[in-house]
Amino acid sequence: MAVNLYNKTGRLSWLIVRLDRIRIPLWLIGLSFFTLIVPPAFASLYPSQADRDVMAETMMNPAMTAMVGPGNLENYTLGAMNAHQMLLMTALVVGLMSILLVTRHTRANEEDGRTEMIQSLPVGRLSNLNATLLVLCVTNVVLALITSLGLYALGIESMGLEGSLLYGAALGATGIFFAGVTGLFAQLSESSRGTIGFSITVLIIAYLVRAIGDVSNETLSGFSPLSWVTSTEVYSSNNWWPILLLIGTSIILFILANYLNAIRDLEAGFLPAKPGRKYAAPLLQSPIGIAFRLQRIGTISWAIGLLLMGLSYGSIFGDLESFFEGNEMLEKMLASKEGFSVTEQFIPKLMIVMALLSTVPPVMAVNKLHGEEKKGRIEHLLGRAVSRTRLMASYLTISVVNGFVMLSLAALGLWGAGTAVMEEGLSLGMVYGAAIVYLPAMVVSISIAVLLIGFVPKWISFIWLYVFYSFVVLYLGGIFQFPEWVGNLSPFGHIPQLPIEDMNFMPVIILTLIAIILLIVGFIGYNKRDIES
Repeated sequence: MAVNLYNKTGRLSWLIVRLDRIRIPLWLIGLSFFTLIVPPAFASLYPSQADRDVMAETMMNPAMTAMVGPGNLENYTLGAMNAHQMLLMTALVVGLMSILLVTRHTRANEEDGRTEMIQSLPVGRLSNLNATLLVLCVTNVVLALITSLGLYALGIESMGLEGSLLYGAALGATGIFFAGVTGLFAQLSESSRGTIGFSITVLIIAYLVRAIGDVSNETLSGFSPLSWVTSTEVYSSNNWWPILLLIGTSIILFILANYLNAIRDLEAGFLPAKPGRKYAAPLLQSPIGIAFRLQRIGTISWAIGLLLMGLSYGSIFGDLESFFEGNEMLEKMLASKEGFSVTEQFIPKLMIVMALLSTVPPVMAVNKLHGEEKKGRIEHLLGRAVSRTRLMASYLTISVVNGFVMLSLAALGLWGAGTAVMEEGLSLGMVYGAAIVYLPAMVVSISIAVLLIGFVPKWISFIWLYVFYSFVVLYLGGIFQFPEWVGNLSPFGHIPQLPIEDMNFMPVIILTLIAIILLIVGFIGYNKRDIES
């Protein structure tokens, strides 16, 4: 009987691998690329121990400890620096990868009726869940091996084999842990949105508990799995016990998920959704209201995250002068404009990062239209007195407003924290203007997504490659000395870098016109093409 519960688990695993034959490699390539590109950049930025000691002094403040965790600041080698500044942040992304992939093949498949179709075949009741967990475990093990061997192959003196293996193991164990968390919530929640929401909430709470604990209470920090990641002290003490703790907890989560999956009904959950109103609220009686309702939790989560990011960046402004002084490589990242302080020269670099990250939620918002179309839900709206133009305009409006709010919150967070730690403070108008000027470039990115939805929705993932390209060439362009035309291929590369440059309205106007043209063409294509389902 027990064997029948897991019947055809291997075949289902191969099916999942085939379905994600592009998605999983892209995750692995992206995570490995960012993991392996940073240590050589650090080696160029901080060639001597004196440079690294200056950086260590900058990191000795509660804000930075809360953001990246504790580190070995007394012996701040390149390995210790890389682990301190990159391991926790990369682990967060690995956790997000596991959450999205597990949800896709468990609760999302069940919600869309695919699991019922699969289980009508000679497949075990627990096979789909365990096939998903097996694929995610293998994916995270592969990620651990690639990053471990890649870091060791860089040949950096302070990054030995044991530390490199521990670095990769910490990432892989984090991914396996959050695969277990998501597998558990896939049984508790009734929807894929709920599964993702609860799992990401655990991820955020783990980060916040660790941040508060690292600053004020080590005992509290010990309850966070992300604190276990930083407790490995990679390239310093090289502690392996946190890896065993993560794997052991993951096994318990796997067992719980299997037990709950075995005793519940298909498409049911142990946390049932609340009954809705007898009559729909006025907000839900329009396409824009429905679109907002579907995205409100994600929008609020991103808003909080970007506000915290602005606060984190602003908190380092008090030590910025000593941080950049005498470091030639870091000075290359700045515009080196005479008559402006280091803080004012650094703000444009921060704004590029904040603007590109703020572009993610509005692009997700407009892409939601295509997601609903693929699930066959759009026909229900278009079958009523709702035109395609009105439907797409609703998602577009939410997307643009979303982008405006995200930029505003990131800027306000930066200004608030910067004003608190600086003697002279920052001008709100200067900081807010430097951020909001990126809105036209953001709208161009949104309009490209609309164009793809209108004509070739299967290529919608291209917009994420374009945003990623913009981040690489604009944020790292100063270090790698990319030609100017490389940055100009991105709309963000044409925005004036306030406050060190004068406001130039011409590129902003041109970008706005380009966005309008792309939007018109996208609307035309959406009205003419067939609706998928």
